[in-house]
Amino acid sequence: MNSNAPTKECQYGGDCYRVNPVHFREYAHPHIEKLLVKAASLSMVEIPDDVKVNKSVFTEQLKIVSSLFPHLSCDSTNPEKKPKQEPTTSKPPPVVASAGAVPSGSVPKANPKPSSADNKNSIEALFAERRAKMQATQQSKPAPESVVPAKQETYTPNRPTTSNNTGISLQKALPRDINSYFPVVAPRGQMAQKLAAAAPYNFFLTTITASKPTHAEPLSVTFQELLDSSLGELECSVQMNFMVDIGWLLAHYFFAGYENVPLLILYGDETPELRMVSQKKPNVTAVKVEIKTPFGVHHTKMGLYGYRDGSMRVVVSTANLYEDDWHNRTQGLWISPRLPAVPEGSDTTYGESRSDFRSSLLTYLDAYKLPQLQPWMARIRKTDFSDVKVFLVASVPGGHTNTAKGPLWGHPRLGYLLSQHAAPIDDSCPLVAQSSSIGSLGPSPESWVLGEIMASFRKDSAPVGIRRLPGFRMIYPSFSNVRQSHDGMMGGGCLPYVRSTHVKQEWLKDYLQQWCSRARHRNKAMPHIKTYCRWSHRGLYWFLLTSANLSKAAWGVYNKTGRFEKPLRINSYEAGVLFLPKLLLDENFFPMEANKKHPQFPMPYDVPTIPYAPEDTPFFMDYLTQHK
Repeated sequence: MNSNAPTKECQYGGDCYRVNPVHFREYAHPHIEKLLVKAASLSMVEIPDDVKVNKSVFTEQLKIVSSLFPHLSCDSTNPEKKPKQEPTTSKPPPVVASAGAVPSGSVPKANPKPSSADNKNSIEALFAERRAKMQATQQSKPAPESVVPAKQETYTPNRPTTSNNTGISLQKALPRDINSYFPVVAPRGQMAQKLAAAAPYNFFLTTITASKPTHAEPLSVTFQELLDSSLGELECSVQMNFMVDIGWLLAHYFFAGYENVPLLILYGDETPELRMVSQKKPNVTAVKVEIKTPFGVHHTKMGLYGYRDGSMRVVVSTANLYEDDWHNRTQGLWISPRLPAVPEGSDTTYGESRSDFRSSLLTYLDAYKLPQLQPWMARIRKTDFSDVKVFLVASVPGGHTNTAKGPLWGHPRLGYLLSQHAAPIDDSCPLVAQSSSIGSLGPSPESWVLGEIMASFRKDSAPVGIRRLPGFRMIYPSFSNVRQSHDGMMGGGCLPYVRSTHVKQEWLKDYLQQWCSRARHRNKAMPHIKTYCRWSHRGLYWFLLTSANLSKAAWGVYNKTGRFEKPLRINSYEAGVLFLPKLLLDENFFPMEANKKHPQFPMPYDVPTIPYAPEDTPFFMDYLTQHK
């Protein structure tokens, strides 16, 4: 085996449905590798009739593995099977190596030169990996008109096209042509203007590669724009997320001119690349967030950006930090205004927002108990948050009781804020939930959704009295939605709801609504965004953008039987922002259509929603492991 090939086998074996090259660089898939070794070329691989996943998925997996590990097709007895390599081509470096990679500082016998070159300039190695991944992705996905936008080559003119040219020959020169690496690139220097025009909501959706209208939409952003120089000269930053492709992330920082700026990464999903990154990039500190319970994850998606003039910015998002999540998936972001440092000698209460955002953020960060966050907490205390007009709604693992400031986490936190600040809401106005995954909700609607979630989400500032339980709607992509998406069935790769869970809660189908987003040109961009809101013909009462799916692990569940355990149990880290009209507009409603006084609230999906037809079924991840 090649020294850069993974040795740790994928736990799903032949059931693996993944088509992300990062996954195949990290985990071995013997059932695929054996087929490649036996065949004279990729085109001659015979796919067995008994493969466990959809054959189109399996074909893509074969292409990815073949591209990433050409040695699998190299037979010493057959010279025609040996891959042709350019003299300057090298293997990916340790910073992006798999679990079976050579440790940092040692030299692979088969390829000593790349290691020494990598030590001289690790950023070159980063781009070698990035271009190899782009090529693998290009090869592993078909390019029908429904998947690849028209004239895509105008966005990726230098994307590699042949399997032999892996794009790793970057030792001679390191171009700053960002169009070679990312499929959609916004004009530089314009993000501050775009953000100002998005006031007062500051609510954006990610640009969709295959939806050309979103490339110029004022409320669409790419990740690169979060690092745009017009927002400030970056001094340091924190990225808190679940999944992080470190090569993809650092490429963005490189193109923004911040490759050596201090970066702290808190992540949930462990990879060898993240474990090793500080060895190659001393300015990068990556910390895995450990969670005691096996049922919880570090699911928060938040960025903290510190600028050289002492100001900072907060971004709350729904997107993981890897390419697929910023490609053809609908994601949401709230981007704060630029928050200046407080004047020297100011009182400690100076600069707090009406929503107590600063103190809420400090309480959330303190829950990590990480020394790496202490400098950031000190900086936040000295930052003026008075321009922030949204509330932070977060979850942290553990058992929780109310405090003097009310409940701090999960669904009771949202309910408390609504009871304090939401205008009275007519009971006929339903709660509309929308998420990219659905947890085990119980055998009946009353088990948790109507019993606990609705008890919190229904609240408003009206006096407590006899109230009717509002209706409930759940937006979740149907099988038909996914099949017609930009990426076809693979568009469902971000929707990990499984049939075995659904059969235990089939009552949910009565509440399910289609994904429909024609007005925002995202009807075929499957939603990884998570939102909760209540609206009627009068307007939008409130809106929550969050990382939290509809699940007990994310929102919490009351312990009804234990005598000593704290009453609310949460398993995961989550973070979101609550938009309330009273704070943002001094009104009772957000307008859902523009008026003379205020811009319309930028809903991510079409209103009214469309219920499932009788023949519809929610998309299950199981569909990616079955034959058509």
